[in-house]
Amino acid sequence: MANNKLKKLLSDTAIYGLSSIIGRFLNYLLVPLYTYKIAAESGGYGIVTNLYAYTGLLLALLTFGMETTFFRFSNKENSNPDKTLSTSLIAVGSVALFFVLMVTIFLGPINNALGYTSHPEYVEIMAIIVSLDAFQAILFSRLRYENRPIKFAALKLLFIGLNIGMNLFIFLVAPNIFQQYPTLMGWYNPDYQVGYIFVVNLICTSLVTFGFIPELRHLRNGLDKDLLKKMLKYTWPLLLLSLAGILNQVADKICYRFIVPGTEGEVQLGIYGACVKIAMIMALITQAFRYAYEPFVFGNDRDKKSKETQALVMKLFVIVTMMAFMAVMMYMDIFKHFISPSYWEGLKVIPIVMMAEVFMGVYFNLSFWYKLTDQTLWGAIFSGIGCAVLLAINFIFVPQFGYMACAWGGFAGYGICMVLSYLVGQRKAPIPYEVGKILFYMAFAVALYLLSKIYQPAGMAARLAYNTIYLVVFVVVAYNIDIKKVLNIANIIKQIKGKILKH
Repeated sequence: MANNKLKKLLSDTAIYGLSSIIGRFLNYLLVPLYTYKIAAESGGYGIVTNLYAYTGLLLALLTFGMETTFFRFSNKENSNPDKTLSTSLIAVGSVALFFVLMVTIFLGPINNALGYTSHPEYVEIMAIIVSLDAFQAILFSRLRYENRPIKFAALKLLFIGLNIGMNLFIFLVAPNIFQQYPTLMGWYNPDYQVGYIFVVNLICTSLVTFGFIPELRHLRNGLDKDLLKKMLKYTWPLLLLSLAGILNQVADKICYRFIVPGTEGEVQLGIYGACVKIAMIMALITQAFRYAYEPFVFGNDRDKKSKETQALVMKLFVIVTMMAFMAVMMYMDIFKHFISPSYWEGLKVIPIVMMAEVFMGVYFNLSFWYKLTDQTLWGAIFSGIGCAVLLAINFIFVPQFGYMACAWGGFAGYGICMVLSYLVGQRKAPIPYEVGKILFYMAFAVALYLLSKIYQPAGMAARLAYNTIYLVVFVVVAYNIDIKKVLNIANIIKQIKGKILKH
């Protein structure tokens, strides 16, 4: 039974991964477009990195943990999922609308504080985007609750397809048309490249909203005030958890322009932000896993075998993410061309950032003990401590070591969160994790990576062949020790095909 549920989890994760990994990988193809078209020394990509960091923090604030809260209350006994959805949508939508209104009223002071007085529209556009994203987050949660990964993936891919197409037009096609037929392109400004990135995002996000028209009909169920009170009591610690968690991801990119002001800060931040994108394959794996795993855990909480399943999934998660770590590091000669050579000086942050993302994924796995026992305040405490560590490292060491301190700050912050959640969780709601094997796979992958750096052949082809040996060694060891015992790849593929044909 546990293996059947695990196979369903893996098939759902694979389908969600169509949008989260494959889709966002296609979206990440915009990074080379941006870095090759926006020179590192201009600082333009630093502005993009900085503002998108704010959107991550604001999205956590505007959703205030209601995604997880929606799952929790929809799966309670005698619950009304439709009423839970409408209450969640009205609550998040009202907060998002109020936020846009406040940004519009106080746009001048906000721009002065952030240093974007020459382009006030940047902040206004991003405020509308993040508000729409917050509202859509609840709608996407509904699709996950209903086990509808196909529509989920379709809408995500719709956004990605539109975004890529419009960006390609703006950066590659429009300049040529403007030069040959300027009268036809009166709206186009070749010096407004950074601004067009935000404008395109706004258009694509707005269009995706129309895909939720069937789900929006649930708004007629209205707001249940008593239910909302219970949900807010559950979710406010999740808000603290989300804010602290997202700060662990974006605080370095937000603070950098204050610690290293001026053009120099924007240039360094652009280099760091571009290189971090290469490491984000780990974040994509974690996100795809989260989309499938969260409803899976909440929906199977009463299963007597749920703890054993969680322990098994944790081990497999670490194996897969360490394989991803090995793949990226062993083939860095290929991956580095993902960004312009003018950004390559920052490549040294990638292994550190990738391990930090592994810690974050493990921390997410560990988080269910306090979510399932309604002790979400613990999550806020752990994330708050981790965030404090990250900020301290940034403010103390960035002036001397630059963006390398940002990478190590994330590593330390997530590492602290992971360790604290495990120690407290094993006292409050113990789960039989195979800690020895988990640590073995982490240490084994890092050791193989370090060994590969001791000797590197001169030619690129020779290096890739040489590095492949280390990757194969890790995969073979992991397969023989654990993977083949629990996975039937043929059955998983069959389930994925069945879901697609069904829809």
